[in-house]
Amino acid sequence: MDNPRPPSTLHAGSPPELTPTEQEVLEEYERLADNMKKLASLLDTLASNPTVEILDGLRELERKTSLVFTLLKASVYSIVLQQEMGWGGGGDQQQHQQHQQEDHYDDEE
Repeated sequence: MDNPRPPSTLHAGSPPELTPTEQEVLEEYERLADNMKKLASLLDTLASNPTVEILDGLRELERKTSLVFTLLKASVYSIVLQQEMGWGGGGDQQQHQQHQQEDHYDDEE
């Protein structure tokens, strides 16, 4: 059975007939209200920051990101080109060796 708390522990201005559970709920709501006030204050502070500084920071980040992307594309292109040259060169060399062997067999006949 829930017994009401003594009047000294009850929230100021609350009726004495509240159960402990009801009192806890009211205290949680009070904490929630305080947290919401803190959040609103923080959001006001963030909103008051000059947008010019934020935009400058974003522009700098965009430049750096595009530079990294360009370097990445160049690196990938370089790797692909090297592989194609390696495969192409290796294939030509194999064909050349096959032709030499065929010519050698033709000479023997």
